[in-house]
Amino acid sequence: MKKTLSRWLVDVWYKDPFIGVWLMPLGFLFSDAVKFRKFLYKIGVLKVHTLPVPVIVVGNITVGGTGKTPLIIWMAGFLKSAGYQPGIISRGYGGQAETWPQAVNSSSDPKLVGDEAVLMAKWAGCPVVVGPSRVESARLLLENNTCDVVLSDDGLQHYALNRTLEIAVIDGDRRFGNGYCLPAGPLREPIERLKTVDLVIVNGDSTEDDEFSMAMQGDVLINAVTGEQKALADFKGIPCHALAGIGNPERFFKHLEGAGLACTTQSFPDHYQYQARDIKHKSNIPVLMTEKDAVKCTNFVQTQHWYLPIKACPEPRFAEHLLNLLKRKA
Repeated sequence: MKKTLSRWLVDVWYKDPFIGVWLMPLGFLFSDAVKFRKFLYKIGVLKVHTLPVPVIVVGNITVGGTGKTPLIIWMAGFLKSAGYQPGIISRGYGGQAETWPQAVNSSSDPKLVGDEAVLMAKWAGCPVVVGPSRVESARLLLENNTCDVVLSDDGLQHYALNRTLEIAVIDGDRRFGNGYCLPAGPLREPIERLKTVDLVIVNGDSTEDDEFSMAMQGDVLINAVTGEQKALADFKGIPCHALAGIGNPERFFKHLEGAGLACTTQSFPDHYQYQARDIKHKSNIPVLMTEKDAVKCTNFVQTQHWYLPIKACPEPRFAEHLLNLLKRKA
């Protein structure tokens, strides 16, 4: 049911030009509620907490994946190379831990802390803490680690935590859909919210002068059981099945198609909790998945399963602007 509803909503937001219009009144109500909540933080009715170190919030104004996780991982590595000691906080979406916040490492159970948190702990090379409250997560992070900058994953709408910089990530393929707020469209906040952030980066090609572009690179598949690595090109001309449970599965499928692969495809809801039957293909052909999917399938993968690590590659001037802003505003 959830799978069917999520697909229907995506079709309404990005493809159907009519149904969203009927839902517009609900979108206006949602937009007004978002603005009123933000106003309560501004006048002090709701408390804003300030950390002793700079906070960089990376988020988006749309529902679904835009590439925040690879960007956060890239930023952690970039800031370390610039002499900083970053730490990451995140929601841990999909995690079922009984107590929060939770420190995360590469061997943490994604069922407890969320799939994206495990990926960040694996690749970012810095401390990661997750929990529903960004403030509590940040406090635990700073109590147990030496960090001089905090990266907040998907925290653009979490105004309880004061921020030094805001970075908004846009899906270059889908952008803002029909332009309406939830539930009429995919927007968490009105589009004009982008005028208040410090940097806007597009997963794909930028279309506006004030946007930066970011490419996603990944051309090597890793066997989920043996660790064997093969180039994507090695899978050309052979039957393959691709699956993805991410915010925008079509982006993964198009990546494979662009590399010359012809795959049957199957999409699942974002943060989907897989069962063995979900990823088993009857004909035993190669099954290709994202690394985010693979971390949740480690207990039942077989040698037919391969995953594709993806790295974010922002354009060079984004790094320059990020560093200059951080030095100036911190």
